[in-house]
Amino acid sequence: MGKKRANGECSIRKWKDGWWEGVYTAFYDPATGKQKIKNVLGKTQAEVKEKLKKAIADSQRLDMNRSGTHTVKSWVLMWHEVYAEPRLRENIKDYY
Repeated sequence: MGKKRANGECSIRKWKDGWWEGVYTAFYDPATGKQKIKNVLGKTQAEVKEKLKKAIADSQRLDMNRSGTHTVKSWVLMWHEVYAEPRLRENIKDYY
């Protein structure tokens, strides 16, 4: 039997096909109070741990509960930096 994890701590498990999955709470919906759960996949446990650290840091950075404190400008700048820029090709970034 596995050990008990703390509230808010992510969990890692191995699938039958050899892949590893890490599950974490991305944020809580302010309207319903329910948690939004996301996952990351990897071929090794170490790979999943690294992806989880990055994903949790990104989700804490874009905490939806603090959305009332953001201005439109700060939200767009944060969206561009976190979501858009990593997915853009180098020659396209200049147009944003």
